[in-house]
Amino acid sequence: MSHVAEVPVLWIQGGSCSGCSVSVLNALAPSIKNVLIDEVVPGKHINLRFQATIMAGAGHPVIEVLEDTAEHKKGEYVLVVEGAVSAKDGGIYCRLGEKDGEPVTFYRWVVDLGRDALAVIALGTCACFGGIPAGKPNPTGVKAVMDIFKDEGIATPLINIPGCPPHPDWFIGTVAKILISGLPKPDELDDWLRPKEFFGSLIHENCPRRAWFD
Repeated sequence: MSHVAEVPVLWIQGGSCSGCSVSVLNALAPSIKNVLIDEVVPGKHINLRFQATIMAGAGHPVIEVLEDTAEHKKGEYVLVVEGAVSAKDGGIYCRLGEKDGEPVTFYRWVVDLGRDALAVIALGTCACFGGIPAGKPNPTGVKAVMDIFKDEGIATPLINIPGCPPHPDWFIGTVAKILISGLPKPDELDDWLRPKEFFGSLIHENCPRRAWFD
């Protein structure tokens, strides 16, 4: 039997409506069942270890999954960040689980897990650019993942897949490409760290009414 490589994926959600998760769960070709159970590409399988919307577990045992993956799969896992990341007042406005009896901020998870990941995918407009939660007066100090990485000096490869919600094909296609050919090269991403494959053209370019605007 041929060996199948497991690619650990941690999908964490902050200030989120879960719309990005629901969008990906509604994927058609491949379906989410195929993505999670089958080999996305020959010889490679996604091992989704943490995703709060669909996992059955709760409490400290699932937080241990995050900690265990970070410790034993350093540099091997893909981190997916969904939702707004609150940075003001130490990030206390959004928390995920506890450690030693103390709540852990979502900001801290993004920084700690992001620093040791193989790659980070910011999924949805909130994670990519702050979205609606970052609108003035932005009371919780929401920041984009790429701005947080810049502030914290994190050099982990980052891919932005914006949209409210993003189309599931954009996410699954990006993950599949990473599995097939590795991390995207700099010239495969635009100035906003978006894959040119999905964000390299505008609907306007093929609009039959374009002549009235150009």
